[in-house]
Amino acid sequence: MRLDAKFVSSAFALGDCPRWERAEVALAGRSNVGKSSLLNAITGSKGLARTSKTPGRTRCLNFFEVGTNLALVDLPGYGFAKMSRADAVKIAELLADYLRERRQLAALVMLIDARRGPEREELDLAAAVHDRGLQLIVVATKSDKIRNAGRPEIPRRFSALETSPIMCSTFDGEGLGELRGRILGSARPPGARRDRAAADA
Repeated sequence: MRLDAKFVSSAFALGDCPRWERAEVALAGRSNVGKSSLLNAITGSKGLARTSKTPGRTRCLNFFEVGTNLALVDLPGYGFAKMSRADAVKIAELLADYLRERRQLAALVMLIDARRGPEREELDLAAAVHDRGLQLIVVATKSDKIRNAGRPEIPRRFSALETSPIMCSTFDGEGLGELRGRILGSARPPGARRDRAAADA
């Protein structure tokens, strides 16, 4: 399945983000978890997001339009790439500002290597998402590298996040349809989300 997706712009500060009413679904994960490859796979656009053999190339927020109501946001990776302390601090501040203040943000897709499971950074990120009342979608990437005998261990490995991960692989396509459906389900514009929240109150 191919989505109508295209790159729009990059932002190195919150003030550089697009001014629109699209619901944004952000992709977050460690620098070597395969965010760009997954973004290309779920949209069906092989060259939409640039991939690199060197982890940590993404140092800004990259925005992609999807259809008429949705945007995907590729966040800078964390926890692996070699960079100066000043650059690491700048990226951490950009991520914190976006996650705390971006009104259009509707959901966060947290990518975690299925062989590794969540660590302190992922648990802190999940807490920040829950504090804002946003939807958290947990994805266990590189599932093709997990042998069948090891799969029963995945729920226990991810139990600290209190949500079942979507097993996903860009190699054999596992989980891509389910993840795509979850993301498209977040496509309601911010104004509509506020109206629904007020109606439910």
